[in-house]
Amino acid sequence: MNTKNRALFIDLLRGLAMLVMVEVHVTNELLEPSIKSQSWFFIVNFINGLVAPSFLFVSGLVFVLSLQKGTDDLRKFGKTFWKKLSRIGLILLAGYSLHTPYFSVQKLMNHWTPDIIKQLFMVDILQCIGIGLLVLLFARIIFTNEKSFYIFITVVLFFVVSFSWVFWKIDFNNFLPIPLASYFNTMNGSLFPVFPWFNFLFAGALVSKFYIDARNKNDEKSFIRKITIVGIGFLIVGDLLLRVVVPKNLEIIRPHPVFFFERLGAVFAILGVCWYYVRNKENYSSFILDASRESLLVYWLHLQVIFRKFFGGKSLVDIYGGQLNIYWCILITIAICVLMIYAAKLWGWTKGHHPKISKKIVYGFITAGVAIFVINGIFLLDL
Repeated sequence: MNTKNRALFIDLLRGLAMLVMVEVHVTNELLEPSIKSQSWFFIVNFINGLVAPSFLFVSGLVFVLSLQKGTDDLRKFGKTFWKKLSRIGLILLAGYSLHTPYFSVQKLMNHWTPDIIKQLFMVDILQCIGIGLLVLLFARIIFTNEKSFYIFITVVLFFVVSFSWVFWKIDFNNFLPIPLASYFNTMNGSLFPVFPWFNFLFAGALVSKFYIDARNKNDEKSFIRKITIVGIGFLIVGDLLLRVVVPKNLEIIRPHPVFFFERLGAVFAILGVCWYYVRNKENYSSFILDASRESLLVYWLHLQVIFRKFFGGKSLVDIYGGQLNIYWCILITIAICVLMIYAAKLWGWTKGHHPKISKKIVYGFITAGVAIFVINGIFLLDL
């Protein structure tokens, strides 16, 4: 496998996660509740439950891989640093924009209730990724030694896995403002707080070390074989522990270490399958890779399609929430995925052929959004 193809299996895993994520949001919001209660649906739930771990894992893995070059410029706060920081800022901005209840600063202030505050500052997967990458970025600057950097990653991973259950019992809003308190657990409405979801992101960051070592030794196949075997082992043992040993009331608790290792095992195994799938495919290309490489756009845009009130002041959720059968959900999922793939292809082409124009489009879009947000408040427009 040539150098160009060596990371395609990582892109493939992220792309698969992105497309399944569309299905997750469609079925969660539109599928009839009675179907979700059927015995076979636990399989769908388990597959859907691998989306966030995969996305977080790949984010940590890819980010550390991207830090292999330009570390000197990074520590001088040069172009590399600002490029990484701006990317992280865009992730955080996209995350918070998805939870802004009103597109008007004045309307937002006039409805400044505890529920609105929680909605605005809830930590979703993009905020979790953004803060995690920010930690990794500054850790790479502080720890000039490779060994120290990976020791730091290991310590953070061990701490999050071991003590997340403790942090879930503390109401941080008692001594921290809610924008910060929301990052620690789900008590303030967050979906993907640092505890325990950092564990998958930092696991990806740690695995990058072993992948880099294997790649430098031209022994990538051995690395993949080991990680696949370990993954299958984690998955089987974790499933047995959850079924036989772990009390039923603890099975659904996300900070539980067994929950982490079982799903990490599944991610490892799928990563291995992706590698074996692309290893002999020269110049492999797929619409899945298009979705992967523009994952932020796909994530943000598909949520707009599902939740934004485009249809006479109503969203798809407002119109069909909890009412559709499985066939309609499949059709809607396919339709949104096709739309996302074409959007990703178009944006990828624009960035590749007109990089300066694409940057102007991003900055213009952000500027226009902020301007409309403020103007909408000043003039009380209903945009």
